[in-house]
Amino acid sequence: MNIGAAEQASGLPAKTIRYYEDIGLLVPARQQNGYREYGRTDVHKLAFLKRARGLGFSIEDCRALMSLYEDRNRASADVKALAHRHLHRIEVKLTELEGLRGVLAHLIDACHGDTRPDCPILDDLAGLLEGKA
Repeated sequence: MNIGAAEQASGLPAKTIRYYEDIGLLVPARQQNGYREYGRTDVHKLAFLKRARGLGFSIEDCRALMSLYEDRNRASADVKALAHRHLHRIEVKLTELEGLRGVLAHLIDACHGDTRPDCPILDDLAGLLEGKA
């Protein structure tokens, strides 16, 4: 199938499919005229990558996951360890986001939100509230 059909079958845009090819995550066959020829296996890999990226795995994690998926002698412990590292990164990010949420909520509460020009939100963004918490 051509890239348009692979796009429809996988749910990924052609631009993303080409990117995955450029970085070596996918190597479709080439017809004699140079056009890409995507098979069922390619579409399956694209769906795999779409799901992995949807779960927030990095490109390098996806590369490792794809390698593990294709290795029938893999140890599931390797897959679990990779997923566990990713979960830890998500938990760290959630903690950071909770901190940002608290700061932003505090700034919103401190802002009068009326016709006055003074605004703690802008002052904070400009670095004028450092040391005043």
